[in-house]
Amino acid sequence: MAEANLDVKMASARLSQSRAQRRLVGADQYPSLDAGASYSRQRSNPDGPNAPPPAAKSSSFDVFEAGFDSTWELDLWGRVQRSVEAADSRYTASAESRRFALIAVEAEVAHDYLALRGSQTLLQILRDNLEIAQNSVKLTRSRFLHGVTTSLDVANAEAQVDAIEAAIPSTEAERDRLINALSLLLALPPHALREELEKTSTIPAPPQTFPIGIPSDLVRRRPDVRQAEAELHAATAEIGVAEADFYPRISLTGSLGGEALQLADLGWSSHQLAVGPLVSLPIFEGGRLEGALDLRNAQQQEAALHFQDVVLTAWHEADNALTDYSTEQRRHQRLQDAVLQNENALILAQRRYRAGAIDFLNVLSVQKTLLEARSALTNGDVAICDNLVRLYKALGGGWFGQFPETAAVKPKEVSSPQKTK
Repeated sequence: MAEANLDVKMASARLSQSRAQRRLVGADQYPSLDAGASYSRQRSNPDGPNAPPPAAKSSSFDVFEAGFDSTWELDLWGRVQRSVEAADSRYTASAESRRFALIAVEAEVAHDYLALRGSQTLLQILRDNLEIAQNSVKLTRSRFLHGVTTSLDVANAEAQVDAIEAAIPSTEAERDRLINALSLLLALPPHALREELEKTSTIPAPPQTFPIGIPSDLVRRRPDVRQAEAELHAATAEIGVAEADFYPRISLTGSLGGEALQLADLGWSSHQLAVGPLVSLPIFEGGRLEGALDLRNAQQQEAALHFQDVVLTAWHEADNALTDYSTEQRRHQRLQDAVLQNENALILAQRRYRAGAIDFLNVLSVQKTLLEARSALTNGDVAICDNLVRLYKALGGGWFGQFPETAAVKPKEVSSPQKTK
């Protein structure tokens, strides 16, 4: 589905352009053969220097010509070879650019989908807490009618209901925005995925373990790293093309054809044949060749620095993604414990309130803390999965299987936390 994204389609179009450009450049490796034919009606001054041929018998005559022309450049200095090498590298760079766009869209789709399921879970938590708050209102009103509590407790309970109800519309709006964001990523109109996605679903659980090798080795499989490497290769090959322009170009040319005054006479008896080398030697170019070589050298230096920057950035991103995932794992366990403790605290607080041991402000405080803990746990569930998506992207689309391995690494196991049932 990610291939429907418009950015991916544009990257595919650029890949097709690179493929066509490679064919154009590669054609210079082979001889060119052209065929042509012409007819002309000519009139010459019989007394002038260009008198008509005797066979014409008149100052006005017809001329028929037909033949073949062929040219083949002898690539003695490697100009054509280096041009093809540069075109091959640019095609590779375009392929890696498309792969990077595809991975980026996949990661963005996963990010928005996780955020959507998180917002739906938060919405359900709000509705559950709204039901608890409404039950608390009923309880406090009953106690107020029996003279056990004051109107302050009733007002506090109703305020809690209003606060929760006020948070629901914004969460619903966030849910709708994320559904539209997913539609945009898949090149669909607004609300196209509403029927499919508006049904509440759980946050996907990450795998319990997955193999991770050495990040500094695995990031070499990243499409942006491979793209930068291909661009550096192309820039280096362009230097060879610029250097070859200083030397003469030698081509073999040949032509075979015929010329006659009558179409019926146009045959082998009227044939013409020409074969020979064609040499082109630059003598004075006004500094154009030196400027072109200096330009290619500067572009190659920039490409080398860009490659170093991409590799270093990729290394940092992979290391940060691993750190964030590990940190979120430790935080997630504490959030699970906090939710369990707050659920028990709310049960105890409600019992003591019914018994008249505490006032309703204590119940409200515990209820608010439980809502915050459940929301934090939901956000933690989303964060763990989102960090896993970031790690997937940072390692170039996964940690095994998708791309050819660049080095043999011994995997280590990274554990994933258990989800709260």
